[in-house]
Amino acid sequence: MTATATEPWTTARHPLARLLRGVAAGQFPQADGAWTRVSPWIPTLQAIVGFTGHTILAVTYDVSDDALIDMGATGNEGPFSARVVTGLAGATGWIGPQQVLLSALGTGSGNSGELVARPDLARHPFVENAKRIRQDIQVLGTTDAEPDIVVLGRGVAGVREVSVHVQRTGHGRGASLFTAALATVPEAEVVLATTPVNDGHILSSAIAGGFRPIGGVQLFSNRPEHKL
Repeated sequence: MTATATEPWTTARHPLARLLRGVAAGQFPQADGAWTRVSPWIPTLQAIVGFTGHTILAVTYDVSDDALIDMGATGNEGPFSARVVTGLAGATGWIGPQQVLLSALGTGSGNSGELVARPDLARHPFVENAKRIRQDIQVLGTTDAEPDIVVLGRGVAGVREVSVHVQRTGHGRGASLFTAALATVPEAEVVLATTPVNDGHILSSAIAGGFRPIGGVQLFSNRPEHKL
């Protein structure tokens, strides 16, 4: 079946990607206080994704369901509790910051404003950090000497994800970058964004730029080599 212009879609095939496509259409998981486990979407990264009243655990199967219960995994409050996250990452693992998970749909308008391809920024620290948690990175930016940066890539569940680095300050600058990023994505394709829970500025920019909060996400790895 071919999606119409108004139906959210994604090329990602991970079970969590299918769930996120449903969320983009307004179909959230049932708030039953339970959790569902799925395989990680890439071997080097695991995640806890929390929705209202339901949690998705994208964790390796060397951890049993009973062990998850003993750690205190829950679908209600506290899906990102320190006991669960540190227990899964282990003593030598890497734990990312707690993030707000947002969703939007590509507009496909092509009106990306000042954004152009910037492969020359591939070694910028902001881009290097994105490479650790995403695949198939695309780097866009403005043409300034100190450019604003937009990074697109396959992020949570292999779904297209965007992040922005605002170099120039100004009213609505971050929002305009998120909007411009959506213009580079085909119409109705699901696009995610993650923002630190303590960064109200970037969160409000993402919302003003067309995204809506849908839950939270905690990325981690039990592989020491994945540390930032």
